[in-house]
Amino acid sequence: MDIIGDYLKEETLSTSYLYRGRIINVRQDRVKMHGGQTAFREIVEHPGAVAILALNDQGEAVLVRQHRQPTGEILLEIPAGKLEANETPLECAQRELLEETGLKSAQWSELCSFYPSPGFCNEIIYLFQAETLTEAVSPTADPEEKIAVIDVPLPKIWEMITNGQIRDGKTIIALQYALLQRTEIYHFI
Repeated sequence: MDIIGDYLKEETLSTSYLYRGRIINVRQDRVKMHGGQTAFREIVEHPGAVAILALNDQGEAVLVRQHRQPTGEILLEIPAGKLEANETPLECAQRELLEETGLKSAQWSELCSFYPSPGFCNEIIYLFQAETLTEAVSPTADPEEKIAVIDVPLPKIWEMITNGQIRDGKTIIALQYALLQRTEIYHFI
């Protein structure tokens, strides 16, 4: 049984770039769909990113607060950042955790990877868990970023998600993973 449905795959007939930027590119693809019809797809190209579920020895998640211009809000998020050229996801995660929080981790594990907005963007986010944290340096975030670091006890996380204090998708995925790890049902999976 073909549950993926390879017959649904579209064939790219042509590509034209509408914008090329420092972080993203925007292109328009003309595609041929199953059945022969053609359509246009607008696509944001992104180099990919990492996100880090950092858990300290007190059972708290290390989160960062920062203003996000697209939303016009200050969001509470897990540390994260864009992959640089020739950088592995783990190298990026280690760099971003240090830059945003001043922390290093002696214990890393890759949890999953996911597409946050596959309807229009090819960005993939690699989610890591970092434990056994030690303070290394003062956070050295990009000078254009203003970040505040806070530690949140895991028992408080669900309430913060449900009351809208945490609204960032990658952060919700990571924190729900952390909460799931601590429940009995996780051990059946």
